[in-house]
Order: sequence, then C-alpha cells, then structure tokens
Amino acid sequence: MPEAVIFDMDGVLVDSEPIWQDVEIELLGRLGVPLTREMCTQTMGFRVNEAVGHWYERYPWTGPTVDEVADELVDDVIGAISERGEPMAGVDEVIAFLEDEGLRLAIASSSYYRVIDAVLRRFDLTQRFEVVHSAQEEANGKPHPAVYLTAAAKLGIAPEACIAIEDSPNGVLSATRAGMTCIAIPEPGTETDPRFADADLLIPSLLVLPERWATVAAL
Repeated sequence: MPEAVIFDMDGVLVDSEPIWQDVEIELLGRLGVPLTREMCTQTMGFRVNEAVGHWYERYPWTGPTVDEVADELVDDVIGAISERGEPMAGVDEVIAFLEDEGLRLAIASSSYYRVIDAVLRRFDLTQRFEVVHSAQEEANGKPHPAVYLTAAAKLGIAPEACIAIEDSPNGVLSATRAGMTCIAIPEPGTETDPRFADADLLIPSLLVLPERWATVAAL
C-alpha cells in the first residue's frame, strides 16, 4: 500500500503553467527568442535555469546571462502568481482526502523555493506538506529522478511506496525513473505526448482522484 503522495506543484497544485508561458514569451521575446506556447511545452517540468539555457543554446543572445534571465523570470512569475494565481480544481478536497487516508504528503518541484513559498502562502498550504523539496538543490532537474528520490529520502520512505502526481511528460519520466507509481494529469494540448505512456494512470483532474483511489492504491 502507498505510504506517501508526492505532488509536483506547477500545473498540479497551482494553475501556473499559463503564467510561466506568458512570462517566458514576453521576457525571452525581448531577447530575440521567438517563443510560442507550443514551444514552451518542450521545457515543461525543467528547472527555470535549464529551461532558459535550453533556449539560449538555440537562440543565443547578448547581454544578461542565463542565470540573470532565470532570476528575472522567477521574480516576474512570483509577482504574477501573487496577483492572480489560482489553485487547480480539487486541491483542497484531495489534500483533505489523502490526509484522512493517512498518507504523508510532500512536494517535489522544479520551481525555485521562493516560487514554492509564494504559492503555498497564497493558498494557505504551508502546513499541509511534511516535506517540500526543490530541484534547485539537485545537480540535475527533471526528467532526472533526483528531485523525487531526495523527497522520498526526506520522508524516510522507499520510492516504491510513494505515488507521484505530475502534469508534464518530463515530470512523469522523473517520477517513474525514481521507481514511483505516477499519476499524470496532462496539461491541455500535451495529452498525445508519448512520454505519458510511462504514467501508471492518467486522469483529467484532481477532482476524480478520490473516486479512483482504490485503483490507484492497487497499482
């Protein structure tokens, strides 16, 4: 039986993927990167510095460094989340359900800690997660499994006893490579990505998780 559920954050707990895309398109566009929403899906789940580096390799610019651009991007995203960030449907209900089931809860996110903190404060979720871990501390971000392995280690639970909830193909790869059962909630427009085939279960929303829990627990 599962002992813990480890959530990705962006696109799972907070409806922030459109915010990230808006900020990336505007900021990187000023640097000459012809970014579109479809292109943004290529780096979903990446750490922000790795996403910025991905575009720098393809459309190198002069002026600010990759890390400087990443820091500005994070600042702008935090500002936007603080102003208009909304939780994903079902967040409160699912957290309460999992707590009632006796599951321990954690976050394993590619976002920097200051973004995670801004989200948890906005939705009053700071006390609901036993462990919060960012790939900011890892040598490699998703799809490398390190962020999930470290989150499980902080919980003191074997990865095989953890269920990960993800929204991006890179996140699914990260969780499954860590040896975890993975539930995927694909972002609109990404459902056909073949990497979602690695997920153990695809659901349309967190709202259906309680009614599917018997299936999940048996995976």
